[in-house]
Amino acid sequence: MSRNAVLVLILFLLPVGALGQAGVAFEFSFSNPGARSMGLGGAFVALADDATAAFANPAGLVQLARPEVSIDVRRWSYSTPFTHSGRFTGEPTGIGLDTEAGIVRNCSEKDLTGLSFLSFVYPKKKWSVAVYRHILANFETSSESQGIFLEGPGPADTFRLFDRQDQTDLEIVTYGLSGAFQVVESFSLGFGLTYFDGLIQGSQRQYRWDDESLESYFGTNHFLPERFVGGNSFVADDSDIGFAAGFLWHLGANWHLGGFFRQGAEFRLDLVARGNQASEDPDTPAGFEVEVSTPIATPDAYGAGIAYRSTGGRLTLSFEWDHIEYSAIFDSLAEVSEGEFIADGNEYRLGGEYAFLESRPLLAVRAGIWRDPNHQVQSDRDNVIIQALVGEGEAQLHYAVGFGAAFERFQVDLGIDLSDRQDMLSVSGIYSW
Repeated sequence: MSRNAVLVLILFLLPVGALGQAGVAFEFSFSNPGARSMGLGGAFVALADDATAAFANPAGLVQLARPEVSIDVRRWSYSTPFTHSGRFTGEPTGIGLDTEAGIVRNCSEKDLTGLSFLSFVYPKKKWSVAVYRHILANFETSSESQGIFLEGPGPADTFRLFDRQDQTDLEIVTYGLSGAFQVVESFSLGFGLTYFDGLIQGSQRQYRWDDESLESYFGTNHFLPERFVGGNSFVADDSDIGFAAGFLWHLGANWHLGGFFRQGAEFRLDLVARGNQASEDPDTPAGFEVEVSTPIATPDAYGAGIAYRSTGGRLTLSFEWDHIEYSAIFDSLAEVSEGEFIADGNEYRLGGEYAFLESRPLLAVRAGIWRDPNHQVQSDRDNVIIQALVGEGEAQLHYAVGFGAAFERFQVDLGIDLSDRQDMLSVSGIYSW
């Protein structure tokens, strides 16, 4: 493959596809808000018995007897893998950086903190209304490649891809209005309108090695401005409106069944791809600039769950299944991204809570586990470079624990959620009057 063909191939992959090349999964926060829910592994749709129900399952709002305000502060710690270096095809020459057979991956480490959830609920006898603010996505990653080699034309029959610097920021904040109505004593319905305020932005920049010497060809790239070859930048700074719905059914005194649907958003994504004459190499194309505008969607989500609460409320067990339509992301990009995709995924959540009813304040401990499906970008293109850059990805198991203390009108909760790629810490409070 000529140097020119490789440049055009890499430059014109849609930037979201470029996220996949770096090994990035789309980290939307479909977990229910609140530290109590986190401690239960997110299995909350069949409980929905506090102010966070405004997002988790609006039908549960009718269970509240007094007005409530809920606040949740959360810390996200991401460890995002990406392709850093290595020999994709052929045998390493042993020169400079070309010493590793196979793909070498590193991780981008990012820590973010923010006000994850804020809500107010006003209940009446058979109906309730709530307003809330929720962070649906809060994610950052950056990566840098250093020496990706293939068998082909070049010094020592080795071809080196241009080294890359990639950065992606994703933040989607939702503002919602939810309402619930008690149809009969044991069954309620809930509905909601959601305003999405989204910002998706990033860049990919590619550079030739520092100079045309053999030492530089196999050596460390210092990303000199004059060696810039080309790249792209993309931004979606947009808003949209969606809806949500839920139900809650009390199956006798101890069992509860719940379900929900949440519509995703659609934003306008603007992409600019640029090329630059970085050297006198005739295979390197001259400067160019291409602009593309396309829609990009966030996934719809729906799910159901069942919960058991012992007589008196000492023990609570809850299970939840959620289906996330990740495929909608690339379905919306079909005009400009042929070959990349994300498969729909199923989340399975299981949690339990034990309350010490005799204590004052009332104390509770929680534990949960849930499976986060593989939602890394994949590619069915028959090209060894793209396949190696994308990677395969894998599902992640999350383990959660939590603690809560409930006073007469105030409740405080702590939740911790741990996995190989993402850790979360949540502190939340609920005040009622």
